[in-house]
Amino acid sequence: MYGKIFRRIEEKYVITKEQYEFLLKKISNHIERDKYFESTICNIYFDTIQNDLLIRSMDKPVYKMKVRLRSYGIPRKKDDVFLEVKSKHKDIVGKRRVKIKLNDFYKYINKGLYDNHNQIMKELHYFFQYYKLQPTYYLAYDRKSYRGKEEEQLRITFDSNLRSRKEDLRLELGDAGKKYFEEEKYIMEVKTLDSMPLWLVRTLSELKIFPISFSKIGNIYRKDCVVC
Repeated sequence: MYGKIFRRIEEKYVITKEQYEFLLKKISNHIERDKYFESTICNIYFDTIQNDLLIRSMDKPVYKMKVRLRSYGIPRKKDDVFLEVKSKHKDIVGKRRVKIKLNDFYKYINKGLYDNHNQIMKELHYFFQYYKLQPTYYLAYDRKSYRGKEEEQLRITFDSNLRSRKEDLRLELGDAGKKYFEEEKYIMEVKTLDSMPLWLVRTLSELKIFPISFSKIGNIYRKDCVVC
């Protein structure tokens, strides 16, 4: 088990397939495929029984957080997954996570066994205990990842086929779920430690692609509430 800490600025956009294809053509000279270009990202979100963390997050407070278990692809119980807390203070996004075997995660959830020498795991344990967290949603999407050729810290991702379910809340049970978008759309995220490069700002403006506030889990929850 080991831990990592990330802090960065993120901007989100929801774009059509046509915008996605046109944008890639316009910025192709500035970006290249990331090391892990294509992946299916699978998540289990944890919350209180009343979804307090999610509901508070939707109110757009100065500080908000979410706790999730993430895998890249459908894992087996012996595979590595990532347990993480993602927070946002104003415009700065932070992520603290530990890599852990899926089997060991179940040992933690079922028996409370964990590495108490790992500071991030101790923090996560505190959140699980304080909020009495339990699995509430499964959420998956297919991602394509790019990075800047000259801007090493720039990362652009495109997520498609956003889907979710509220049952079978285990990563090893597959990535099936109810689709969020009726039409083919992409959730684009631009992530950087500093401001966006001018070539990207100009291109987005030219194509009339503007940032929006879009939480995947938050929007899915809202849609489920409307249906209910």
